[in-house]
Amino acid sequence: MKPFAKATLALSLTTVLLTTGCGGVNPTEVVAPKAQAAADQQQAPEKINQAPIPMKMDRKGTDVFIEMTAQITNIQIDKNVTYNAWTFNGEAPGPLVVVNEGDTIHFNLKNMDPAVPHSMDFHAVHAAPSKKFIDVMPNEEGNFTYKASNPGVFMYHCGTKPVLAHIANGMHGVIIVKPKNGYPTDKQVDKEYVIIQNEWYREKDLDDMTNGQPSQVVFSTKALKEGMPNTNGDTFTLKEKPLLAKVGDTVRIYVNNVGPNRVSSFHVVGTVLDTVYLDGNPQNVLHGMQTVMLPASGGAVVEFKVVEAGDYTIVTHQFNDVQKGAAAVLRVTEDGLDHGGKTMSH
Repeated sequence: MKPFAKATLALSLTTVLLTTGCGGVNPTEVVAPKAQAAADQQQAPEKINQAPIPMKMDRKGTDVFIEMTAQITNIQIDKNVTYNAWTFNGEAPGPLVVVNEGDTIHFNLKNMDPAVPHSMDFHAVHAAPSKKFIDVMPNEEGNFTYKASNPGVFMYHCGTKPVLAHIANGMHGVIIVKPKNGYPTDKQVDKEYVIIQNEWYREKDLDDMTNGQPSQVVFSTKALKEGMPNTNGDTFTLKEKPLLAKVGDTVRIYVNNVGPNRVSSFHVVGTVLDTVYLDGNPQNVLHGMQTVMLPASGGAVVEFKVVEAGDYTIVTHQFNDVQKGAAAVLRVTEDGLDHGGKTMSH
């Protein structure tokens, strides 16, 4: 036995004997460190992994009825990393919500988390947070109504304290409010996709989320209609399974940086962003942009034309975050189909 180990054992035995002599502890109650660790491990509850539940959405005229769940679900965020995430409907980012300017949203949140309250903060609405963004207790549900009166590409997230923990643990997503008169460039668009950027920190580690750096910065895509790709925020899927377009297409991307902490310098390698609607509002229009700065929660609609076949990497131009995973690939071919082959990387 090493001298340090002997000293530690001797000190431990002396402490036990002294304490027992004072009548404070029964010797049978003293547990060896290894035995205690094993007992603690046996008593630790297993992580919950609730199966994803599809979001329910129904429209009656301009009234839109949405039901979502707050739940705990395992999300693969890297090739060998699974995160036991707090989510909406078992997705992180959560399911895409698309409504029209002027709609009334009737929202129901079912909290399936057995221990933690959750809530919903829609950036797309005018509402008193103390009334409409309040906590829903474990195993309960809450109903809220609001008007979607502004067009754009907005973030939604859990607003329960500490908000940072709830967002960073996976409770974030995007709601698109389509402008009532559309975008001036609607007829020019051939393909459209959604891209979301988010960060992952050490699992449920609030100190790391507050003071540390993200372990992964990732992109995901959400389906605008049935049959389109729909992914969680991970480091690999949108590099291995590229988005597709045809030579000559004008591509529209609805993009949002849900953070919670990093900015995104959104950039498509190999092209210029011909038209940009900041926050997705048709009144906030810019032309000929190389990069669009998206603060945490910031959104945009970006449009560009692809004139040659090849792979176009979509990145944040904060390239330290690209190293951590924040990239996707748009593959452009003559017929708009993927003919395989390794994608370009940055």
